Amino acid sequence: MTGIRLTAPAPGWSIDADVVVVGSGVAGLTTALRCAAAGLATVVVTKARLDDGSTRWAQGGIAAALGEGDTPEQHLDDTLVAGVGLCDEAAVRLLVTEGPDAVRRLIGTGAHFDTTDDGDIALTREGGHHRRRIAHAGGDATGAEISRTLVEAVREAALHTVENALVLDLLTDAEGRTAGVTLHVMGEGQHDGVGAVHAPAVVLATGGMGQVFSATTNPSVSTGDGVALALRAGAEVSDLEFVQFHPTVLFLGTGSEGQQPLVSEAVRGEGAHLVDASGTRFMLGQHEMAELAPRDIVAKAITRQMQLHGTEHMYLDARHFGAEMWEQRFPTILAACRAHGIDPVKEPIPVAPAAHYASGGIRTDLRGRTTVPGLYACGETACTGVHGANRLASNSLLEGLVFAERIAADIVADRPRAGAEAVAAHPVTSPLLAPEARGTIQRIMTRGAGVLRSADSLARAADELEDLHRSAFLKAGATEPKLAEPGVEAWEVTNLLLVSRVLVAAAREREETRGCHWREDRPERDDEHWRRHLVVRLTSNRQPTLPAAALVLRRTDTEAFGPVRPSGRADCAAAGTTHPTPEEP
Repeated sequence: MTGIRLTAPAPGWSIDADVVVVGSGVAGLTTALRCAAAGLATVVVTKARLDDGSTRWAQGGIAAALGEGDTPEQHLDDTLVAGVGLCDEAAVRLLVTEGPDAVRRLIGTGAHFDTTDDGDIALTREGGHHRRRIAHAGGDATGAEISRTLVEAVREAALHTVENALVLDLLTDAEGRTAGVTLHVMGEGQHDGVGAVHAPAVVLATGGMGQVFSATTNPSVSTGDGVALALRAGAEVSDLEFVQFHPTVLFLGTGSEGQQPLVSEAVRGEGAHLVDASGTRFMLGQHEMAELAPRDIVAKAITRQMQLHGTEHMYLDARHFGAEMWEQRFPTILAACRAHGIDPVKEPIPVAPAAHYASGGIRTDLRGRTTVPGLYACGETACTGVHGANRLASNSLLEGLVFAERIAADIVADRPRAGAEAVAAHPVTSPLLAPEARGTIQRIMTRGAGVLRSADSLARAADELEDLHRSAFLKAGATEPKLAEPGVEAWEVTNLLLVSRVLVAAAREREETRGCHWREDRPERDDEHWRRHLVVRLTSNRQPTLPAAALVLRRTDTEAFGPVRPSGRADCAAAGTTHPTPEEP
């Protein structure tokens, strides 16, 4: 364990539980429902309202081999191709074989997917898929329907929920095992201020970290809190350099920041074309699947065209759909475009890539276990090995669903019970940045570690981030810490800084172009040296004149994802030996 904690007041209230799930998207709520159904006292903690996570923003759908003639093996092949040699095949095989039944169980819970005239599930295609296997709901509101279904199930089951709560740090017992979390409730609900949920099993399902960039499809709550907490707790993270930039995000004008409207890949799946200002299709000849190539290829092609023409966007042309198809199949996107003065029925949509999905995250095994005993991770905050260097479209909702069920099964089999006593720690406190540093971090990351990266841009980003890290700790020319006041905005921006430092460190180390990691100075894929995973952990520094946390990065010996071996307090303090992980079934 690192002993590193965010600077925060001591908990003033507490809840006891068997399991605490942090996050209320498809991954978190599925895990919570399964644990509660097995009789475990389960608490759900979420940063905003139950239905405010990333899941509700998912438009395109959920991928599974549900159609006639489709098979899990074909889904596996498409996923491995998109992952560019870095997917863990065992994890992908689990995803595609267990996925169809998981979707059917979701339907049994109450999810309503769009159907054909014959009553079958309507399926569409998206980039990288050779078959129609994307189930959707409400045309382009799949995530909203899944969120509605699971939130209603949670309320019907009367699960204990804590809304408007930012998770802070992991609690551990005398053996270094998980004993719960600290959290801050933001002035609404049953609790207020900093408190704790004591539980021997903690599931992090906190979503993504898109807010490290200036423009993203992620909601404002996606500040990498789960990854940052896991790092401070001593867990390993992997593949964080692979951030997927969605190719078709509605361009809102020069300098637009924050969450941007997504134009789903399903629009291209139904036949929309990418064109330049003259109306010329530029994906023809770039890839055999043209506009339906994997996302990294499309994002790079759009970026190249923008550079070639000296513009800030390209266009997505779907005027040939007609008004009726737009209104029935893509009502959410149509409304978003019209709200910004664009009518897709009559004109092409201006689009540009924006940060969308983190393929890496907290390293887990096939049961969602991290390298900290009792700590699990699921969904976008986790790195299961499924996505490799580039996520295949619409695999994310399926991953959250499948691995949530596996996590719940593991927790239920272990039958943890409330009562583990958290040790009163003497932590190394992580200095807090002032809230106004958020925009600075986003601009650094967008300039240095966006769609286009190079050794020079990444070096500048690393130096600028390190300056922020040090300036948060020390006044210029002084030895006394200069800490921002504890609070939600300071905690969020401190988390953003930590995950940004890890992302840039990994991107600097990976001297090749692979998947959604595009190095201009290393344009070729290098399987001999870089068909490997990069794993990062955090170590504490107790010298009073140096920043509290240092990064330790290692490269795996092969492309295999490798076992995840939990370590206890004694392991972290001594020679680094680990407890063996039981073999996967």
